[in-house]
Formats: sequence, C-alpha cells, structure tokens
Amino acid sequence: MTDKLSQSADKVLDHYTLFRQPEYAAMFEKKKTEFEYGHSDEEVARVSEWTKSEDYKAKNFAREAVVINPTKACQPIGAMFAAQGFEGTLPFVHGSQGCVAYYRTHLTRHFKEPNSAVSSSMTEDAAVFGGLNNMIDGLANAYALYKPKMIAVMTTCMAEVIGDDLQGFIANAKNKDSVPADFPVPYAHTPAFVGSHIVGYDNMIKGILTNFWGTSENFDTPKTEQINLIPGFDGFAVGNNRELKRIAGEFGVKLQILSDVSDNFDTPMDGEYRMYDGGTTIEETKEALHAKATISMQEYNTTQTLQFCKEKGQDVAKFNYPMGVTGTDELLLKLAELSGKPVPASLKLERGRLVDAIADSHTHMHGKRFAVYGDPDFCLGMTRFLLELGAEPVHILSTSGSKKWEKQVKKLLDGSPFGASGAAHGGKDLWHLRSLIFTDKVDYIIGNSYGKYLERDTKVPLIRLTYPIFDRHHHHRYPTWGYQGALNVLVRILDRIFEDIDANTNIVGQTDYSFDLIR
Repeated sequence: MTDKLSQSADKVLDHYTLFRQPEYAAMFEKKKTEFEYGHSDEEVARVSEWTKSEDYKAKNFAREAVVINPTKACQPIGAMFAAQGFEGTLPFVHGSQGCVAYYRTHLTRHFKEPNSAVSSSMTEDAAVFGGLNNMIDGLANAYALYKPKMIAVMTTCMAEVIGDDLQGFIANAKNKDSVPADFPVPYAHTPAFVGSHIVGYDNMIKGILTNFWGTSENFDTPKTEQINLIPGFDGFAVGNNRELKRIAGEFGVKLQILSDVSDNFDTPMDGEYRMYDGGTTIEETKEALHAKATISMQEYNTTQTLQFCKEKGQDVAKFNYPMGVTGTDELLLKLAELSGKPVPASLKLERGRLVDAIADSHTHMHGKRFAVYGDPDFCLGMTRFLLELGAEPVHILSTSGSKKWEKQVKKLLDGSPFGASGAAHGGKDLWHLRSLIFTDKVDYIIGNSYGKYLERDTKVPLIRLTYPIFDRHHHHRYPTWGYQGALNVLVRILDRIFEDIDANTNIVGQTDYSFDLIR
C-alpha cells in the first residue's frame, strides 16, 4: 500500500476510528466485491425486511433443530462461579485448557477482575483413554503451586462424553498423594451440552455441601438460630451480597451466605495480589448444616440444593430474584418469621422512600412497554417490579424457562391490569425475541450486553440489568435487591427514558419545544 497511512507511531488511532479511514474503507470494499460473492444489496434488503414480518415469525417459532443466541451460558461457568464464593477455593476444570480459558474470560469481562481457575489439560490421548492421569497430575500441581484451602472439581463436555468418574478419579489422586487424604476436593458433574449455568451452579453448591455435610439424612441434627442464604448465579452479586449482609445487620439476624463472591470479584488495588479473597469459610460451611433454615434467592438456581437442605431437616424458602417493593417485602417478612424479630424501623423507612420515588416518577413509567429476557428468576423478579411501576412487560423470554416458569409469569401478568398484553416464552432465544419485537413493538428491552445487537437491529433501546454486562463497567458493584437495590434499578430505567426523550427533542427550531430542563 503506497498511499499515506492514516496512523503512525506518533498518531495511533483507536480501532473504531482507524477502520473508517480511506485505506481501510477501500480494503473492505475490495474484500466484499472480489472475495465474498454475496447477494446484491437489494436482495439483502428484501430478505432483511421479510425477517421482520409475521410470516417469518411463524417460521421462526416453528424451528426445532437450531438455537440462535440463547439467553444462557454452559454449566461449568455456573459451577466455577459457585466455587469461587468459598474461601481459598480453586476451581479445577476437568477438561481442555480452551474450555477453562473461556469460562475465566467470561467472568472476568463482566466483573473486571482476574479470575483464577485451572484445568486438567485433557487432549486427544485423554479423550481416548480417559483423564485419570491428568487428574492425578493436575491436582498435585494445583495444590503445590497455588496453595488453595479447597479445590472444587467440575467437568466439561469431553470428560462427560467419555464418562470419567470424578469420585473415583479424586480418590485415586489422593491415593497417589496428589493432595492430602483429608484435603477437601468437592466435585460436580457439569456437562456443558445440557442444562445451563444455573444448573451448574446448583450442582456445585450441592456438591460442596455434600462434601461437608455428608450424604445421609440427618433430621435430628441440633439446630441453631442461624439462617443460611444462597444467592444463586447473579451478575450483581458484589452489590447484592453486601446489601443482604447489611439488611441482616439491621435485623440483628445471624445470616450465613453460602458462596459469597462479593470480595473475590471486587478486590482492591493496593499493591497486594489476592488470588483468593473473602468467601464462605470451610468452618462456616460445616456449621451451616446446623442452621434452622436455608433461603434461596433464586428458585431455579437451587432446585437440588434446597431439596438436599430439606433432607437435612432444615426449613427452606425460595424466592425469584426478589426485586422491588413486593419482592423485598416478602423477603423481610420471611426473615422476621424465621428469626422471630420484627422488621426494623430503618428498613421500613427505606421502603417508604422507595414508594415515594416510584410515585415521583410514575408518569414516566406508566404505560411503557418492555421486553425482558434472561435467567428464569431474573425475569420473574423484573416482571413483577415493572408491574409495580405501572409499566407493561410484553415479551418475557428465558431459554432456561420451563412450563412451570411460564405459568408463574402468567400468574404475575394476570394479577395486574398492566400485564394484559404480556406473554412468557420459555425455551426460546434472542432470535425469537427479535421476531416478537418486530411484530409487536416495545419501548425498551431489559437484558444483558448481547441485547445490543437487538437494539441495533430493532432500534429499541436496551437497558442492561443482568449478567453478562461486558460493554459497560461497574454495574455489578451496585445492588438490585432490597429497597435500595430497587431504587437503583428504577434510576437506571428512568435515566434511559430521559436520555431518549432528550435525544428525540434536541433539533433546534423543530423538536426542541420539548427539550425541557425539568423532567
């Protein structure tokens, strides 16, 4: 290329500016015309327009053999997330290096924190003969190099397809002195080709509790006044877990979070590297067996684990991402019931302030139409809060949503006049949601960063309120649970509404009659 380039060592352009420069524009055009052999622009436009129609929507919803952009990740990511909520715990992925690299980067890109995990580095020979030797060597190296207090083992597709036996492999590794015989190595089978990250989370939490609590029923174990709480897989865990602990402090309740990632995913920059930080200690995990009750903040994240806790003689309670006024009310009333303590006056004040904020802003929320997607529990909690705000949740979609979940959503919608136009779509993906939005328009989409492609395509603004959020920073540090969390969510939604109003009323002399200073 002989023409003068747009950048040099003294003038380095960012990629979003660089690739708009003349030499790159010419290169892209040449690539398109000489190598891509695509259809004409007119044909592309015609087909694109057809994909927005009712006819295409019917074909889209009839497909069975392919999933396009599901609202879920794979089991090992959830298992890794769960494991990292325990003190000094090193996740050990029995599978290939590439798999564990994906899981680590997925969590790192959301929480903006380094994510420590290792793998057994299975390759072609292990795929044929099994990964026992990889497990033996891997556990020995991980224990010697990284000095964990616990190693939590999970699987990938390769290990599951060939049927590796984790229990037997770990026992063999201990017999070979890879780790001491009494060193905790809980495990969970987490095949990535079935279920999702919330299933992997459930499997790993149950695996860790089983390791310390034993497998037999134990109804007569003496119980304490402690209440266990399992947050579930939550992209806002840093803010939410701390908010839960604050609420417990206001109550004066002894609350034990099982898998607390709030410190591990929010380490300070003070000159000291923390490979592990915070988390539920091994001793706390053992003592949690004697708690009087276990609460799950996300029902669909803990189906097996709650049943296991119930078999241990504990009272159990489950919620669906309790967001907003009613969701928080129910959580606090359950804490009051289990602890025998009244809801503190300080929290009642917070409730009143939230209700006041909702009243202040109701004219801007009333009648706004939303599409909501994400994990089943998040969709339930978000839908309920939108109904409280006088908004209309129209399309509620979760790839992990079951028929039971659809009935739960329908019950919420049927209980409010603002739910009349809403419908739940379990087992569907974001390409289904695209058809829904094009054929039944909404004002806003609530979801994660993957929704930005829907936003670009449908021209419907996206509000990022669930995992993963890759293209915005630090949202996870702020709670969405409790009255304070609900206020954060309300502000996030309102800010986007006001930004859109300003953007659509800023042409001088044409639309600026509504470019108001006061909203």
